[in-house]
Amino acid sequence: MTSDPRSIWLDSLARRAGFEDTQDFARAFELREYRLAQLYRAAAKELCESVDEITTLPKELRSAITSRGVRLSSIEPVTIQRSRDRHTTKGLFRCGDGKEVEAVLMEHRGDRTTICISSQAGCAFACAFCSTGQAGFGRNLSAVEIFDQARYFAREARAKGKRVTNVVFMGMGEPFHNYDAVMDAVALLNDPQGFGLGQRHITISTVGLVDRIDQFAEEGVQVNLAISLHAPNDTLRSSFMPVNRRYSLEELMAACERYVSRTHRKVFFEYVMLAGINDSDKCARELAALMRGNIYHVNLIPYNTTPDAPYTGSSDERIWDFAEILDKAGVPVTVRHNMGRDIAAACGQLRVETQAKAHT
Repeated sequence: MTSDPRSIWLDSLARRAGFEDTQDFARAFELREYRLAQLYRAAAKELCESVDEITTLPKELRSAITSRGVRLSSIEPVTIQRSRDRHTTKGLFRCGDGKEVEAVLMEHRGDRTTICISSQAGCAFACAFCSTGQAGFGRNLSAVEIFDQARYFAREARAKGKRVTNVVFMGMGEPFHNYDAVMDAVALLNDPQGFGLGQRHITISTVGLVDRIDQFAEEGVQVNLAISLHAPNDTLRSSFMPVNRRYSLEELMAACERYVSRTHRKVFFEYVMLAGINDSDKCARELAALMRGNIYHVNLIPYNTTPDAPYTGSSDERIWDFAEILDKAGVPVTVRHNMGRDIAAACGQLRVETQAKAHT
């Protein structure tokens, strides 16, 4: 990654306020370089919500900048919901053009706190079990619109005395379909002068865009790669994941092997458990065969039933029986703890359930 995080953020700030670029913005307020650095640090590291909070800037300067409509965030919250157990908070956010996206804060047991963020408004890949995919594609998000989801929930975590330990690109959209902006967002998250989250604590999930997996392998980063697999054979995967008609499982698994060979890093495979569809013993044995001989890890995901998909989730007993087959075959496997079911925390659900409310 060669993009400069501070330049990415400042250029976005300037353009949103109606300036041509950072230089135009700086000239308008007679800002020296150190003032620009203070603005960036205040937003990215100190997580300030507004210009008025940046006390390192003179009061007159803060007033002048604010009067020109300069806002530190590119998104604004529309609906914020908290689970009954208080461990999950989900937000629906509106971008400047009215597009809406979701992000989730998950407070795990212990000190781990994860933010799940979106990379697109909608998704073009139409996975049949996913609310986002069924709603269609809106547009790509900018790097700063992606980053600001993390900033918002990092403030929420800080208010509870917690810090963000992980960020996952597992919200709305296909991250590798918005590759450049996602990699710039990773740079913003990772920047030691800003947000400061280590690369190994960032995970990007893809439905399996083979060309982008190969590109990602050449980035030289330590960001984790997760594959949304969900089926162990082409017939089944193609039936609910149209991307498989473009890139077969053979092509996808070959790309994963190239990735491991190039990076020596583990690949995580996400497998949502759909009752009577992909949760049979036969599917488990087929999946075990796919995973054999490489540094792969399977994450079984209980399914959050969505209002527009013809699927139900597998029972807990079936999930654990499936996991046992994988484990006995020597495949590293975990079962994801499902958080936030009472607040529609699955990707795309909050937008669907609050759409009428959000647009009134």
